[in-house]
Amino acid sequence: MRKKETASVKTRRFIANTVVHICLAALAIVWLFPIFWVILTSFRGEKGSYVSSFFPKTYTLDNYKRLFTDTSILNFPQMFMNTLIIACFCAVISTFFILATSYCLSRLRFKMRKPFMNVAMVLGLFPGFMSMVAVYYILKAIGLSEGSMIRVALVLVYTAGSGIGFQISKGFFDTIPKSLDEAAFIDGATKFQVFTKVTLPLSKPTIVYTVLTSFMAPWLDFIFAKVICRADAKYYTVSIGLWKMLEKEYIDSWYTCFAAGAVLVSIPIAILFVCMQNCYVEGMAGAVKG
Repeated sequence: MRKKETASVKTRRFIANTVVHICLAALAIVWLFPIFWVILTSFRGEKGSYVSSFFPKTYTLDNYKRLFTDTSILNFPQMFMNTLIIACFCAVISTFFILATSYCLSRLRFKMRKPFMNVAMVLGLFPGFMSMVAVYYILKAIGLSEGSMIRVALVLVYTAGSGIGFQISKGFFDTIPKSLDEAAFIDGATKFQVFTKVTLPLSKPTIVYTVLTSFMAPWLDFIFAKVICRADAKYYTVSIGLWKMLEKEYIDSWYTCFAAGAVLVSIPIAILFVCMQNCYVEGMAGAVKG
């Protein structure tokens, strides 16, 4: 009887695992298919947005070459550099704001602490573009909506309210034993020294997450970038450039270049993740030891 029951349990477990793996494989195909299609389209030799076959009939690198050589209409290298500069500044400034806010709310106790977190949670439920018009007129009033100051305006827009996204980092800081802070205070460390020399070295996973999300914001945002840059093509970001390639006057000749640009846009984020992956693993080990 026991052998039959054991065999029955193994059979049910095998069926359940098979069903789960089939579902996961289907989801993976659904998730990877658009990426595969964009990569194929980026190497497609036929122009235009409509073709008769899924797989390209001819393959070429001209789409990638044109992005960096044909700057008469759409200056993709300039857009790429604009976005890269803005993203680097945003990653540094937003990471500092988020980690500092998270540490204060995790370790310090002060009046209105809980009401502040509740208000921040409620405000986080509203999309940022609801304040788009007001933000633009504020930037215009202080002279940040024209010329080279557009980059500064975009950095301010992406970083000014970043501290409101403290929830994940605060939750991570809460898991670090407070006894480590107390031991550092006994040794004469200040709160800032505890933050920089004790808490941050044990928080590499959340630092990596914060840097990645802060870096990705300028790459993914279109609404604020379009409103602030308006028609000044010199300061366009890649999201605006890719959108311009799909306009009716450009789509026939720039559609495959749009796919190539979409592939190139993903490269900096992938490189950043690969470079910071070791920090993530080391941080996890340090957090466990702590």
